[in-house]
Amino acid sequence: MFRTLKNYYWQRKCLVVLVKLVLQRVTKAKVIINNQQYASIGNGILLLIGIEPEDEKLNLDYYIKKILNLRIFNDQNNKMNNSLLDIHGSILVVSQFTLLADLSRGNRPSFINAAQPKLAQKLYDKFIKKLKGYEINVEQGRFGAQMFLDFINDGPVTIIMDGKNEKN
Repeated sequence: MFRTLKNYYWQRKCLVVLVKLVLQRVTKAKVIINNQQYASIGNGILLLIGIEPEDEKLNLDYYIKKILNLRIFNDQNNKMNNSLLDIHGSILVVSQFTLLADLSRGNRPSFINAAQPKLAQKLYDKFIKKLKGYEINVEQGRFGAQMFLDFINDGPVTIIMDGKNEKN
């Protein structure tokens, strides 16, 4: 028992998750702040992004190309063969540190894995700037704000990407 428990803690201590992304295929999505619409898109991807301190070392271009080229949109035969670029879709990016919740102890989530706000905002802004370098409509939430999301998940299609599952 002790050996198993010791191995578990060793693996947890060494595990670095890195960026966590949740992509949702949507027919529409909007961010509402202070009861007013802040940003909105039509057909495309609602992208929730959680940033960890180690993400400063990430190859953001890899993740952006992966997101833009994921074939998660239906073609004329109702098969997921088209990418966001193929359909000329939009992307709405929302920073969400709660994606990095650690639930390993007790019932209150710990957010110790989330990057400090200053670093997280820097990487969030850098990510969005790089996304805007492509010929797509990019909208975003407001970093650190209390936001409400209103969207229609198409499919539903929800994809989770994180640094531990990606080879970049």
